[in-house]
Amino acid sequence: MTNRPTDDSPRTDLPAGTPRVLFACGGTGGHVYPAIAIADAVRRLRPEAAVAFAGTRDRMEWEAVPKAGYPIHAVTVSGFQRSLSASAIAKNAAFPFKLIKGLWESWRLIGRFDPDVVVGTGGYASGPVGLAGSLRGRGLVLQEQNAYAGATNKLLASRAHKVFLAFQAAAPYFQGAETELSGNPVRQDLEDADRGEARAHFEVPDGARVLLVFGGSLGAGPINGAVKLHLASVLEADDAFVIWAAGKRYYDTLKEAVPGHPRLRLVPYLDRMDLAYAAADIALCRSGALTCSELAVTGTPSVLVPSPNVTADHQTKNAQALVDAGAAALLEESDLDAQFERVTALLHDASALEAMTVAAKEIARPDAADDIARAVVALAETRDD
Repeated sequence: MTNRPTDDSPRTDLPAGTPRVLFACGGTGGHVYPAIAIADAVRRLRPEAAVAFAGTRDRMEWEAVPKAGYPIHAVTVSGFQRSLSASAIAKNAAFPFKLIKGLWESWRLIGRFDPDVVVGTGGYASGPVGLAGSLRGRGLVLQEQNAYAGATNKLLASRAHKVFLAFQAAAPYFQGAETELSGNPVRQDLEDADRGEARAHFEVPDGARVLLVFGGSLGAGPINGAVKLHLASVLEADDAFVIWAAGKRYYDTLKEAVPGHPRLRLVPYLDRMDLAYAAADIALCRSGALTCSELAVTGTPSVLVPSPNVTADHQTKNAQALVDAGAAALLEESDLDAQFERVTALLHDASALEAMTVAAKEIARPDAADDIARAVVALAETRDD
């Protein structure tokens, strides 16, 4: 490996043997945060490594990645719309031109940054960047977060040196590719949170049973509606306490509609998820891939309500993996109101919660980020050979 000075490098005058890794991700936290966790692990392993990201300006990675301390480069991407509406047809008409532009931008970025390895964690940005990296002879590593594999990773799999899986159920989608079950990379701070500190942060009384409710940064309407309807019955128990992250989309309306209570913490979002998990006895939430992995790593029992509005119902497949292990219960969105008492019953069933905690930790893979980072660095070092 030779020194490669470039304006797009996060470091200059790099010594020979310095790994250069380009992460391609985008769209949602489920794609972005695993990439950041792997990048952090690469830096722990090789502090001198040159690390950069590729993504889009109008999605969350444009803020999340620089906040994590990494440079990010813009790539034009566009998804193909399956709807037959006028707006979808108009967007699809522009799709081929955006695709060509994105591939050209990715090709140039690979040339400028000159990575040893491209790591794709899903989302549209992974497609053109991963393909350009492969065509230019760079190593390609993919990480699939869901039990149902995403379209971009499936398309790139034949070019990948290795595909890391969060769920064994995803393996059939990568026939012919080298796969490894690694789990989903999660933030290291989730494992280090102290329960006492967490409960003090939320002002939880001693001995209280804590229900944690969340549905992503924007919130989940059906979960919020069910909690609003049943909140009074939950709080009838003197030892019940609710931490409810309603989401930015719903918070203002709910704050006006839900009476205040000393054992309720209603917030728009949780910026300290490490403390939220540590304080909770059970969580009521969606079953996105990253959430499922965080629940496992933190040993948090859960009632999972899969979103029915996702590709191939992959949230149900994610949830089922935890249910099959004994770490969670599953409630269909359509049954949430009618069966909410299952949530309340579990909140006060200490033996069931303990069994779910044990099961969650048994399937957790807290070393996922480090394991993937070691493979990425090893592949980068082959360019010296």
